Amino acid sequence: MATVHEPTVVGVAHFNAAEDAAALRGAMKGFGTDEDAIIEILTSRSNAQRQAISQAFTLEYGRDIIEDLKSELGGHFEDVIVALMLPPAEYLCKELHHCMEGMGTDEKVLVEILCTRTKKEIAEIVEAYERLYNRPLAEHMCSETSGDFRRLLTLIVTAKKQGARDEEAGVDQARAAEAAQQLYDAGEAKWGTDEEIFNKILAHESFGQLRAIFEEYKNIAGRTIEQAIKAEIAGELSEALSAIVECVENSAAWFAKRLRSSMQGGGTEDKALIRIIVNRSEIDLAAVKREYESLYDKTLQSDVAGETSGDYRKALIALLGPA
Repeated sequence: MATVHEPTVVGVAHFNAAEDAAALRGAMKGFGTDEDAIIEILTSRSNAQRQAISQAFTLEYGRDIIEDLKSELGGHFEDVIVALMLPPAEYLCKELHHCMEGMGTDEKVLVEILCTRTKKEIAEIVEAYERLYNRPLAEHMCSETSGDFRRLLTLIVTAKKQGARDEEAGVDQARAAEAAQQLYDAGEAKWGTDEEIFNKILAHESFGQLRAIFEEYKNIAGRTIEQAIKAEIAGELSEALSAIVECVENSAAWFAKRLRSSMQGGGTEDKALIRIIVNRSEIDLAAVKREYESLYDKTLQSDVAGETSGDYRKALIALLGPA
């Protein structure tokens, strides 16, 4: 996967969980809440450090830090802080669960979380989902989606160890050429498209292998796999397959575009804004910022600042780091 490791949050060097827990307790105790102290501590610690703070807090005060934070904070600011306090896989599970509960399913969230991850990340999400909700993710998803889109997502999440997204295996050029030919035969070379083949290859191969397949595809077809998907496949499946392709080529650019769309049009998609900034902050958010600026000629910080306010804005800007 073309994910560069360029975090904006790396944690602090001389970390002391008990000290941070005491400072946070002080920020929430008594009259009024010191939001600035909460932002300063939690946006600069890594997720592993936040988990250690959470444990120290319970040990020292016999309290659940997330419950205490929730009772002191509100609105989208609370959402950011709670997102920071949850282990990453658990947070993404909550987002998946939320997007499938109630009336209608938000397919964009399914695509954003499931079509952009490596095999290891997917395995963590699948394991956490069943633990949290006592129900397999694949089963919940099957009841909320349909058709080829459902088949693709199911392939992504149900793959066994040797199955989907084997990131460890090296790139096999001969197999890449073979798969590229299969994709060509399943799409442009025939009347009607065999979505099954697209699903199988794009869900199963590692991102390194997919990169080689897409190169070979261009040699065979004379156009990119992305152009072929847009021309041959419609609807949600097209969105999902395109997300995989774009993340193989440049995941930071894909997330930059997703952030842009969350801030465009009538009102901000705050859940998406929070999810991407929090989740990518320890992965590649610095690269996402760079791609954003080169795509839109504006800094991500300035657009986020324009769409948010108060402590919510302060927390997101702190996670984004200096412009």
